Amino acid sequence: MIPSRAALERHQVWLYLAATLAGLAAGAASPGLAGAADALLWPLLGLLLLATFTQVPLTHVADGVRDLRLLGALLFGNFVLVPLLVAALWPLVPADPAIRLGVLLVLLLPCTDWSITFTHLARGNTAGLIAAVPLLLLAQMLLLPAYLWLFLGSGELGALPAERLLLVFALLIALPLALAWLLERWAERAPAAARLVRAMGAAPVPLLAAVVFLIALGQGGTLAGALAGLAAVAAVFALFLAGTLALGLLVARGLALPAASGRAVAFSLGTRNSFVVLPLALALPAGWSVAALVIVLQSLVELLGMLVFLRLVPRLFRDAS
Repeated sequence: MIPSRAALERHQVWLYLAATLAGLAAGAASPGLAGAADALLWPLLGLLLLATFTQVPLTHVADGVRDLRLLGALLFGNFVLVPLLVAALWPLVPADPAIRLGVLLVLLLPCTDWSITFTHLARGNTAGLIAAVPLLLLAQMLLLPAYLWLFLGSGELGALPAERLLLVFALLIALPLALAWLLERWAERAPAAARLVRAMGAAPVPLLAAVVFLIALGQGGTLAGALAGLAAVAAVFALFLAGTLALGLLVARGLALPAASGRAVAFSLGTRNSFVVLPLALALPAGWSVAALVIVLQSLVELLGMLVFLRLVPRLFRDAS
């Protein structure tokens, strides 16, 4: 029996942990598999992003401006307060340039999928968040270069392979995004396409598990030499989650948001868009390969943190009685 989407999402933390451990074990047992893992990784990433983007209402961007107070809270929180939080945590990030780049890539971009899942589980304003997600996705694409320049400066950015990164962005982010938009437009007119889009909603969890397995399989050697830095950055990710919860409360109370909208803001600030930036990290030269491990680590820490959020957010974000 094929697990349902709800069952996959409920157990996804343990699926990703199991995939990571299995990949590390397979890589240690058969180091020669790393080449095959790399070849399989790229098409799987493309499928993952396509499946993920089809769950974003790309054809209804205008819906995001209907609740201007929630949209303003999401934009201000994600693109002003979160970068300031990252800046406050920046001295705690290890000095390794690859680790620092991985931290920036994953922490500066708000999530477009897990935030919706967890908002729904916490009885938050899921509809309002779904409507705002396309605008959040567009804003992060436009702002990421500016954020990287502010944190790293032109010197470190100049050392990155700009042409290769642009190619990966075009093929593995922009192309799946465009295909998802076309598929959603088709689904609005054809029941068969609508069924396909709904079916693709269950694909991101197993696809991400496969991607995590292949990364662990191919990057096991890198992991061995980066354990100290990764342990330090895991603590930064935990502090980030605590900070975003506090910022969510600040924004919700400052704007007098209803409890459901405040919960949506909290989960949006706490979850990051690891799916989208992972291809960029994997496209970096060999000396920067630990950046991809940083992003995978952040995803695992985030998912464990969301289990805590699910307990705390409904208690902290309540309507005044």
